[in-house]
Order: sequence, then C-alpha cells, then structure tokens
Amino acid sequence: MHEVSSFSHRTRVTAVSLLCGLLLSASTGCHRPPSPDVMATVNGKEIMKADLDKYYQASLGENPEQPSPQQAQIVRLNILRQMIEDEILQQRAAKLSLAATDEDVNAKLTEMKAPFTQEEFDRQLKQRNLTLDDLRRDIRRSLTNDKLLNKEIYSKINITDGDISDYYNAHKAEFNFIEPQYHLAEIAVTTTPPQQPGAMPAKPNEAEARKRIQALLNRLQSGEDFGAVAMTSSDFTSNASNGGDMGFVGETALHSDPEAYNAISALKPGEITGILPIFDGTGPGRHVMAFAIFKLISKEPAGQRAMNDPRVQQAIRQQLRDAHAQLLKNAYFEVLHDQAKVRNYYAEEILKNNGQ
Repeated sequence: MHEVSSFSHRTRVTAVSLLCGLLLSASTGCHRPPSPDVMATVNGKEIMKADLDKYYQASLGENPEQPSPQQAQIVRLNILRQMIEDEILQQRAAKLSLAATDEDVNAKLTEMKAPFTQEEFDRQLKQRNLTLDDLRRDIRRSLTNDKLLNKEIYSKINITDGDISDYYNAHKAEFNFIEPQYHLAEIAVTTTPPQQPGAMPAKPNEAEARKRIQALLNRLQSGEDFGAVAMTSSDFTSNASNGGDMGFVGETALHSDPEAYNAISALKPGEITGILPIFDGTGPGRHVMAFAIFKLISKEPAGQRAMNDPRVQQAIRQQLRDAHAQLLKNAYFEVLHDQAKVRNYYAEEILKNNGQ
C-alpha cells in the first residue's frame, strides 16, 4: 500500500513538473529573442532587416558622403519607426477591407512612369536601390493608407456655415487686402527625390526635375485639367490635394521673385505660366529647389472682402478642414499605436550595447 501511494505521489510530481515546464517554456518563448533578422514586430508581424536595409540604402541614394556609424543608426531608427507606424495602418486597413487593388497600383505606376522613357525610369529605380516589385509594394501601401484615412478621417469632417462665420468674424482683418492679391494655383516638381524621415538628403537632380515638369506642362497644353494634374503629380503635398490652390498671394510677395512676378502679372484669369524655377534663397549662392507652373485664378484689388464672397468661404472652409484633419490624424495614430502590440528589437539592441 505504501509503494502504491509512493508511486502515485511520484506520478503527480512528475506530471506537475512537466506541466510547469511546458508553461514555463511557453512563457519564456513569448520573450525569447527573435532571429537577428527581425528588427521589430507589430502584433506578431515581423519587420525584417532586409527591408530596413533596403529603405536605408534608398534613403542614401547616390550621395557620396556616407554617414558615421551613429548617424546611420539614427537614420535606421527613424526609418524603422516609420515602418512600424505604416504596418499599424496597413493592419487596420486590412481589417476594414480597404487594401489597394492591383488596378489601383497599375494606374499609379503608369502615371509615375509617364514622364520618362523606360531606360530613364529603370535608372531612377537603380539610383534608389529599388526593384520594380519594391516600388509596386510601396505604391500599394501608400494607396492603402490613403483609402484608410479617407474613410476614417476625411469623410468624417464637416465644416458648417456657422464654423465659417465664426472664423471670419474672429479673423476679419485677414480678408482686408491692403494691396492687390493674386489667387494662384501651382504644380511643382522638386529637384531632390523624396526621402525617408531622418535620412541624409539626396543629391539634387535638376535635369530629371526639369524633364518631369516639362512632361506636365505638355499635358496641360494638350488640354488636361490643371487641378487634376496638380492633385496627382505635384510634389508640394501641402496644396496638391486641393488642386494646387495656393490661396491669395500679395503683390509685394510676388515682387520678391521678379521672374515669377513678370510671368504671373502678364496672365489673364485661367491662363498658366511656363516653367519657372523656385530657389532656396536669394543671392549668388542660391540653388533651384523646384520647378513650377502657376495658374492665375483671379486678381483682386485691395479692400475688405465680405464673408458671403464664395472665394472667402472656400478659403476658410479649406483652412478649417486642413486643421481639423491634422488634429484627427494625430489622435488617430496615437490610438492605433496604443492598441497595437509593438516590439522594437533594433532599439533594444542599441540600448543594450550603449549605442556602440
């Protein structure tokens, strides 16, 4: 009887030990360091070193100046942070069935290739250390994010007549023009390719920028709508979504660039300029930062504008909408981040090694 009891006791101890071992294994497995190739995880989805390296190399472009080891780590951390945020948005979009379609991607790719020959386009990809599949992936993710924000943010913004009235009464002086004003729209192409946040600036390429802006001018001269071209092709994202509308620009501000003033002041409403350079400063050391085409929407004399002026209402509506959208996006990103389970192994490794 004692032997049976002893055997039963040993069996229970062994079973408990095995159970504890399995639980311990499962528990420690959740925190087991991943493969060195995993830079971060978002809700279990791995962000791989190969992808981070690819974006890092793309951020350097053809810049001959290589960053120091610490600068390189800072750039990689910034890029990885963006990759994490993007993955959070992608997962949210997938949950809502808002992923971009192949047709969406193909249309955007065709638009991007339009200003270039195939050889020139391939050279652009090579300079950015990207393959065509890489570009298609980036386009898909960008269009997916746009769909998500349109549904979750922009579609929910409602600027009322009361909001416009309140703003006008509080900022009436903004609509009292002390000099003639030019209501302008623009399409601009920068000489420096877009970079990942925190990345080293790429080498400006005026020749490619001029070629792109010339292709856009050709489209306008063949009858395409200025606002539509601005929305899809202008590099100045601050107003591209509004058809390139810059609002009203004072005559004094235009005089700061004589070439632009001479071209714009000669226009009639509805007409466009040729290609004009935009400089990064004044004086002999300035450089061309972009090329632009301007459209004169209207020219307004000095004086107070009434609130019932449709142009005043449109300007106020757009300003309030932009401000509301920025607030909602910031809050939306924070909430999504709080709900996500994120682990940044690359950052942990840097701290562990004291940045060495």
